[in-house]
Amino acid sequence: MATRDYYEILGVERAIDAAGLKSAYRKLAMQHHPDRNGGCDDAMARFKEISEAYSVLSDDQKRAAYDRFGHAGVNGGGNPFGQGGAGFADVNDIFSQVFGDAFGDVFGGRAGGGARQHGPRRGSDLRYDLEISLEQAYKGAEVEIAVPTTATCDTCDGSGAKKGTQPTTCTTCQGAGRVRTANGFFQVERTCPRCGGGGQMIAEPCGTCHGHGQVRKNRKLQLKVPGGVDDGSRIRLSGEGDAGQRGGPRGDLYVFISVTPHELFERDNLDLLVTVPVPMTTAALGGEIDAPCLTSEACDGRCKAPVTVPAGAQTGKTVRIKGKGMPHLNGRQRGDLVVELFVETPTDLTARQKEPRDELAASLGDMQTPRNSSFAGKAKRFWADILGAEANQ
Repeated sequence: MATRDYYEILGVERAIDAAGLKSAYRKLAMQHHPDRNGGCDDAMARFKEISEAYSVLSDDQKRAAYDRFGHAGVNGGGNPFGQGGAGFADVNDIFSQVFGDAFGDVFGGRAGGGARQHGPRRGSDLRYDLEISLEQAYKGAEVEIAVPTTATCDTCDGSGAKKGTQPTTCTTCQGAGRVRTANGFFQVERTCPRCGGGGQMIAEPCGTCHGHGQVRKNRKLQLKVPGGVDDGSRIRLSGEGDAGQRGGPRGDLYVFISVTPHELFERDNLDLLVTVPVPMTTAALGGEIDAPCLTSEACDGRCKAPVTVPAGAQTGKTVRIKGKGMPHLNGRQRGDLVVELFVETPTDLTARQKEPRDELAASLGDMQTPRNSSFAGKAKRFWADILGAEANQ
């Protein structure tokens, strides 16, 4: 029994709550656990002291007695770890309760006892990455995927033993799945090295699964991709993951969606953005052009939306067409098609095509380039300021 103050051993204040006490114990137990310190005697002693302090302070009645009477208040019932080294196995119980089964397995705790090794075990969850086109994301699609998974061996029905034979009880752990070793007062339970924790041995392994009870195979599944999915969306298929062990349920399959970049459209949430070239004459005089769009109906390459171009339109102007964007996953609304205009200047003009240019420029004057006129005024003021500053130097 430790004689140091229990609160001092755990490095906590006397008013600490249960959660803080548990956190402090976790940190110290990980640091001083003998399995992490090569079985060092000092680590064993320190770990025993830490566990003893936690066993008292984590019990409300023992803690109240300790707070009132000190060590005398908890000594009346004898050593909380029992008499002799065998009773110290309770430390493993404390360690497993705080850290959980998986952590207890790593560091030698009892992890809830060997009986759990024999029960059904759920299969692992799987991830599958699926790449689809923007059109499929828009309309929705049904695709076939081949997922590599584990499945119960049909030859041995998952037992791992050759047909006509049965697994036998492990002679090392007597079917417990775990073995106990002692080092002085400290006792540790570990997974049985002979049966791997299963508690059973296979004298004649199945020729198909080689004693594993499971085989790897590709499972073909039909996946329905709903319209409106976005890049990074995740679809969960319950019970389509790896097969469970010892009659346990299958895990789940998570399909992560990746949408291939489109050569025309860019997606912005539910909106679709597209840049459309506009002839200079249409931009100057106004008119109507067609913009490509997506539709849930077959359109034989004629999926177009009319766009009204206002007279005097400049490059970068956008026109929004309601309801022509991506559908929402719940199907209750749609985004818009945002058309950005790109005014094209004609190239490779013939001499005759160039003749009206000077006449048109003369007739328009500064009206033809309102932005240029404003820019020219600002530029003149800028240059004047520079020349004036240089003259004053």
